[in-house]
Amino acid sequence: MSNAREVNFDGLIGPSHNYGGMSQGNLASATNAGDVSNPREAALQGLEKMRLLVKAGLTQGILPPLPRPNFDLLVSAGFGGSDAEIIEKAAREAPRLLKAAYSASSMWAANAATVSPSADSVDGRLHLTSANLSTMLHRSTEHPDTTASLVSIFENEERFAIHGALPMHADFADEGAANHVRLCAEHGREGVELFVYGREAGESTAGFPARQTKLASESIARSHRLSSQRTVLARQARVAIEAGAFHNDVVCVGALDTLFFHEFAFEDTEATLEAIRKAAESLFELKPVMVPEAEVPIGDAITSYLFNSQLLQWPGEDRLVLLAPMETQETESTRIFCEKMVSGNGPIGRVQYVDVRQSMRNGGGPACLRLRVVMSDEEIAAVHQGVMLNETKIDALQDIIRRTYRDRLTAADLADPTFASECQLAREALLEELELSGLV
Repeated sequence: MSNAREVNFDGLIGPSHNYGGMSQGNLASATNAGDVSNPREAALQGLEKMRLLVKAGLTQGILPPLPRPNFDLLVSAGFGGSDAEIIEKAAREAPRLLKAAYSASSMWAANAATVSPSADSVDGRLHLTSANLSTMLHRSTEHPDTTASLVSIFENEERFAIHGALPMHADFADEGAANHVRLCAEHGREGVELFVYGREAGESTAGFPARQTKLASESIARSHRLSSQRTVLARQARVAIEAGAFHNDVVCVGALDTLFFHEFAFEDTEATLEAIRKAAESLFELKPVMVPEAEVPIGDAITSYLFNSQLLQWPGEDRLVLLAPMETQETESTRIFCEKMVSGNGPIGRVQYVDVRQSMRNGGGPACLRLRVVMSDEEIAAVHQGVMLNETKIDALQDIIRRTYRDRLTAADLADPTFASECQLAREALLEELELSGLV
């Protein structure tokens, strides 16, 4: 698969983007709970990040927002009547449940699925498993619609294998690619897949929840037909979870042969690196870049989202580029570390900062917003082409967003039945532009 490249499929931020503060362990989400959000600005910021990559010559796709509000959730909770009556009753009797039904968290496409390219799988197909996101109520309802989107986009069964979510039980808790890193010499060659988990099946942990289980990661590796010799499972450090690293991608990111991570990312760093090196034997030489706690305290790493950045093979550049949020530049310790890092001769040669503040305030940086899919030219051609972006399509999507999204949204607005209609009409217009009207 010599012609393979990494394609980023970003989640398009939906019209109900709000600061519900529903994600336990996500400090940014909790800090900004109840604030006024700007769905229009959020979606435009996300698309401008995508435009940056398209203009650089990278291949960029998009995943549509899911249907919101989620009436199935509200009906399951006993609310009935017309759509307007359901909204009004839920707002009066269960406002937190209504916030969950309006959650726009599917914007964070890194949680949509775990992906293994065809170069790694025994059957030579690209595998995607929808994440069950069972730990948090507002996210646990996403996977049926996520699976439907993936089936519509990766529709060629000879090339793609779409797996539904794992069982909705705590032992199988799965948060998708946010706890998965693929390392390789070249995108199209066989690589090593690193799965990071926070707890064993049946294990309970105090404090913030460990959202990924070892059993879930093992199950996905089996479903994806991965070689056990090229698969590594590592435990995330409990100290990182307690500090607010609710996913491993808050303290670690990798690309090609480079693993960029915080000193507190793994429970046993030496053992993790040794396992990766052993799995990579004869394939590539691992280039670890560890950020010491003494230079960047774990608290700064999490609030700045230094590691929740995209690590990219940028066209025309010899070294990798870290696409980081503005908050990384504005945090002194992370800015100083980045300046020192790129001035050396390590594998990361440049840091570029992007404005995704609306997403950041709800707890997701540039890496949260994208699902990485390594694909050959033939696989890219077999994907539903309506979701593959160029600047013209980005312009068209932004026009729809300016026309249909609100520039101000409060928790009280969710109680207005007309807002539900606004969300539905906006999504229909977006799906039509993406040639996915069958998902309405």
